[in-house]
Amino acid sequence: MPSKIRRFFLRHLRKMRSLPPKIYTPISYEFYTGKKLDLENPIEFNAKLQWMKVFYHPKILTQLVDKYAVRAYVEEKIGAQYLNDIYGVYDKPEDIPFDEFPAKFVVKATHTSSHNLIVTDKTNLNKEKALKSFRKWLNKNQYYRIGQEWAYKDVPPRLIVEKFLKNDEENSLIDYKFYCFSGTAKFLEVHLDRADNHKRGFYDFDFKPLPYRYVSLEKSISSDIKKPSNLEEMIKFAEILAANFPFVRVDFYSIEGKTIFGEMTFYPSDGRKDFIPEEYNKIIGDYIILPKLEDGQQAITKID
Repeated sequence: MPSKIRRFFLRHLRKMRSLPPKIYTPISYEFYTGKKLDLENPIEFNAKLQWMKVFYHPKILTQLVDKYAVRAYVEEKIGAQYLNDIYGVYDKPEDIPFDEFPAKFVVKATHTSSHNLIVTDKTNLNKEKALKSFRKWLNKNQYYRIGQEWAYKDVPPRLIVEKFLKNDEENSLIDYKFYCFSGTAKFLEVHLDRADNHKRGFYDFDFKPLPYRYVSLEKSISSDIKKPSNLEEMIKFAEILAANFPFVRVDFYSIEGKTIFGEMTFYPSDGRKDFIPEEYNKIIGDYIILPKLEDGQQAITKID
């Protein structure tokens, strides 16, 4: 089939998110990467993330991608002192008591990605507009919204209100995202200036830039980045939280040298953004050791 015609069909088929995962995932993957997906023998990083969507279904993943439920796991593994403060969790937007919150706070959907409201001055908040957005968020399901990310399928839709975080040394929060493979952190990704000039870059643990990046619209970090004083602690905690999983990205913030947990992500960018240069898709993919399937069943891994 000529490439233009094939892409036309892929563009329409990728919207059919209720298709069985074994059918839908190759369609979505090929549309975004231009590559065929071999679920029987995935090689590259993103291909293995697609395999995890289809086959890797330990029930605990549903807890770990839930921005509220994950707190119990973090508290058990590394301690509650590494969690951000929360002001409440709500099933209905109308139940949110805005007047009880401080001047600055953050509202997040617990069950999806990128649904956040950062309030830096409560007096300027348009509550009706915010409530309208929250209602839309609660009607979304991340599994059907993007690319059948299995872990999100059964997360209950809720809203969590958290303390507004700020590092006085920086204009905005820096995200430190640790890529962990079978419980070992191999490298990290740093995000800067999300609000107005989003930049990102990959680093080793000496904070030397690594020679690859995602195919992405965001800019690459061009200036030197100071190594956080609590880097070793963040690496240690990332590995504790990531133990027993073939792959997970564990995110932290560093606030005046204090480690604050962010989130756990099993499918960065939905497994649709390749690395460049091209060879790093396989190099990084080799870090993921996928569990073996038995009798064609999905991989159910026991997590202690």
